[in-house]
Amino acid sequence: MLPIAVSRKALYGIRQAVRRDGKVVVKMKVQVFLADGFEEMEAVGVIDVLRRAGITVETVSITGRREVKGAHELTVLADNLFESAPDAGVDMLVLPGGPGVQLLDAHAGLKERLVEFAGADRWIAAICAAPMVLGKLGLLKRKAAVCYPGYENYLQGAEVNRSGRTVVDGKVITSRGPGTVFHFALTIVEMLKGRDLAQELKEKMIV
Repeated sequence: MLPIAVSRKALYGIRQAVRRDGKVVVKMKVQVFLADGFEEMEAVGVIDVLRRAGITVETVSITGRREVKGAHELTVLADNLFESAPDAGVDMLVLPGGPGVQLLDAHAGLKERLVEFAGADRWIAAICAAPMVLGKLGLLKRKAAVCYPGYENYLQGAEVNRSGRTVVDGKVITSRGPGTVFHFALTIVEMLKGRDLAQELKEKMIV
């Protein structure tokens, strides 16, 4: 079992497919949004763990080009541009932190999508400085949340947890920073595909 803080019951929005061998497979899709200055560990680490879990991950650039440069000069090629990546069939939106959070916060289309997801009780996850975007949109009101130290004032109306690594409240997951990446990613796996798979990955990855 992962030691996460869950202050409200997290409900699973699950699509299932039955394989020829009769086993039920849970099919989930996540979008990870990238802007120049994104924290590489928080994006790539999450993408890796989710794909290990069999979750479809679509990386989405908000820059207008597929090449996105991270905070430490690592350039990645996003799967799609925001304009070509609708949210149909998407189960969760993920925001990595880093200096690029300022660009995420300035992107009207992304913020509109976040508000729509929150209104429809669909999953949203943010790590490091990125919970700031959710807080400024009012999406953390009366919710427990964490963020990178120094960004607490942006979590408007939230019950700020200053000691937790990763917090789940309703359909919102927040985490503290680069050092909590695996915990954050495994929590996403647990919420989307169940505790057993998350624990299996944790053991295989020696986390």
